[in-house]
Amino acid sequence: MVLSTVRRAGVAVVLLLTAGLVPAAPALAVADADPADAAADPAVGPVTGMAIPRFVSMRAESANARRGPSLDHKVDWTFVRRGMPLEVTGEYGNWRRVRDAEGAGGWVHHTLLSGIRTALVGGDAPSALRAEPDDAAAIRAFVEPGVVARLEHCRGDWCELSVDGVGGWAHRAGLWGVFPGETIE
Repeated sequence: MVLSTVRRAGVAVVLLLTAGLVPAAPALAVADADPADAAADPAVGPVTGMAIPRFVSMRAESANARRGPSLDHKVDWTFVRRGMPLEVTGEYGNWRRVRDAEGAGGWVHHTLLSGIRTALVGGDAPSALRAEPDDAAAIRAFVEPGVVARLEHCRGDWCELSVDGVGGWAHRAGLWGVFPGETIE
């Protein structure tokens, strides 16, 4: 991995070159704030002031993931699942650098994203949705791996999910779209 920083017209441009599994040009992280501010609080996005990284979901039916933050950049991926959770890892103007559960990503226009929290159910077998956040609680339903559910609440090791009108609690460890220890009210 090679990391280099270039300063152009008051904008810091950081190029991260990786030899990796995702077929893409170098990922581009651009900050339009003062680099000293970014160094002081690297967990805050320079555009929105919101946490970086953070989770969002797909608002649109599909979204092109580009190599850079503009329509002039090549499309590497097209996300095609409304509601899919995505992790925001960078910001530049109206663009957000995102990645999915498999690590695929790129720059997506912010209007294609939503602040509604969702989670992707993982694992190899169906997960139980329980009536309460307790392994002894009654099972309301089972959800298959790959299901996208709306995140209602998370506390401790449990998250409350809603899928097609059925709600229940699932183990946080089996979900992608919520950080370890994150509380959602």
